[in-house]
Amino acid sequence: MNFLLLLLLINIPATTIKIFNFNKNSNIYSWRIVDDNVMGGRSSSTITLSEDGFGVFSGVVSLENNGGFSSVRYVFNPLKVTDQNKIYLKIKGDGKDYQLRIKDNSRNYYSYIKTFSTSGAWQEIEIPLKEMYPSFRGRKLNSPNFYHDSIEEVVFLIGNKKNENFQLIIDKIELK
Repeated sequence: MNFLLLLLLINIPATTIKIFNFNKNSNIYSWRIVDDNVMGGRSSSTITLSEDGFGVFSGVVSLENNGGFSSVRYVFNPLKVTDQNKIYLKIKGDGKDYQLRIKDNSRNYYSYIKTFSTSGAWQEIEIPLKEMYPSFRGRKLNSPNFYHDSIEEVVFLIGNKKNENFQLIIDKIELK
């Protein structure tokens, strides 16, 4: 009997919740660019929709005038999470490092962060929520890793402490 129950549990598919899946009809106007120019920097970026229906976050990071980052944000209605959840990304980067940032409340001053590397090819990346640490303006906070029961914002940020062009192609962002 226990063996049968174990087989049933193994075959139950994990619930996947769409945060944002890009396609040719996606409304990308709910995505917001925040670059270092909010603090006097000179970086610039855009989010566009490719002909194939992918989100394209691209631009130039500049260290001029104490700058050094570009980001794109998406705020949504709160999604329930557990400490077992992971953020699933299907992306194609340019070989550079990016940060995924999340917030349980979009009004919080801090974010929970995990850096990931891109390879230049399509990648499927899973980031456990409990591995995301709290940070504000590049400084790790003395608080626990993500432990909340919901999320309502995702952010992609590039800030590798150098002048560089970048392009991150995004297919989907899901909660698993």
